[in-house]
Amino acid sequence: MHIVLVEPEIPGNTGNISRLCAAEHLTLHLVKPLGFSLDDRHLKRAGLDYWDLLDVHVHENFEEVTRMLAGHHFYYNTTKAVRAYSDVAFTAGDVLVFGKETKGLPEELLLAHEEDCIRIPMIEEARSLNLSNAVAIVAMEALRQQGFPHLLQKSGRLFRGGTESHEYI
Repeated sequence: MHIVLVEPEIPGNTGNISRLCAAEHLTLHLVKPLGFSLDDRHLKRAGLDYWDLLDVHVHENFEEVTRMLAGHHFYYNTTKAVRAYSDVAFTAGDVLVFGKETKGLPEELLLAHEEDCIRIPMIEEARSLNLSNAVAIVAMEALRQQGFPHLLQKSGRLFRGGTESHEYI
C-alpha cells in the first residue's frame, strides 16, 4: 500500500506517519512543497530509528505520483466525503491520499475524484483529526482487511506477547 501526503506542513506529523509506514511496510510519498526540511530534527525524532526501514519518495507535484502509481486505486481522504473509510474494501496496492494539515486536499482534486473520496466519521462540530492520527486510522483498517499481510509473512502467526508467556492467537 501507499500513503501520499500532499504538501505536509508539520514535521512531527510526517515523522509519526513515517514511523507507521516503516513499521507496517507501507510506501510513503511526499508531495512538495514540504513545510519542513527532510533533515528536520523534529521529523527525525518522531520517526526515531525507523528511517532505514522506510521506503519514501519525494515528488515535485501530485501528477508525478499519479504517473508513478498508474493502475492503482486512489482514495482521497477528506472531511467533505460522504462515504466512510470503513465502507471501502481495500486491496494491497491501494493509494491513500491525505492533504496538508491546514487545508486538506485541493477542492479541484476532490471534485475530480468524488467517487473515491472517503472520510473518518466524527461529530459535525469537529473540524478534523490530527493528520498522523487520520493516516493511522485508515491505514490500519486497510491492513486489517488484508489480514496484516506483512506481519503474517514474518512469523506465519500473530503474536500476543506478555512478560514471560508466549501466547499465540
